[in-house]
Amino acid sequence: MSGAFPTSPISNGISIKNNQTTIVSTSISGRRQARQLQNQRWEMTVSFPPMTRANFAPIFAFINSQRGRKESFTYTPPLIDDALGTETGSVLVNGVHAVADTTIAMDGFAGDGAGRFKAGDFIKFASHDKVYMVVSDVTSSSNAATVTIEPPLTTALANDSSVTYDSIPFTVHMTSDVQEFNTGAIDSSGNLLFNYEFDVIESL
Repeated sequence: MSGAFPTSPISNGISIKNNQTTIVSTSISGRRQARQLQNQRWEMTVSFPPMTRANFAPIFAFINSQRGRKESFTYTPPLIDDALGTETGSVLVNGVHAVADTTIAMDGFAGDGAGRFKAGDFIKFASHDKVYMVVSDVTSSSNAATVTIEPPLTTALANDSSVTYDSIPFTVHMTSDVQEFNTGAIDSSGNLLFNYEFDVIESL
């Protein structure tokens, strides 16, 4: 892995795609059969506002250091870094969970009640590169709850693995070996402004 993407300047737009391969066949009679491969990955298009050369240069230097699609790096999307839920504690996995599990027992919640995690929150487990999404609101009782996630676990979970739910770093790589930027506009101080966006996909 080749570092963490710079935190400044902050992007002003991000598009997130859920990339999930499904093999579908339909017979002449219309009977449909579907089989899903366990290879779900998140894709992102990250856009920036027009930047001065001083702000743009470190970003493009970092991107060039990835050598096209060769290297992977961590990127923490600033526009979704705060979970919608109210949880503030050090949440842990409760018990051992196997590959393909979608319901994960957790404890260590800071309090009880509804909305500890909210549907659409991203979470990540210690020692996992994969990022998962909470797909239903979570209500805790006695500082514990069962959390439903998608996609299914790609790696087994050990008891007491820590759970990250804010400022989640996605491990990604570029989707193209070709990167380009353009210029044109000038700010009020006469500085030439640079326009740039890039595309990445989760690297597992």
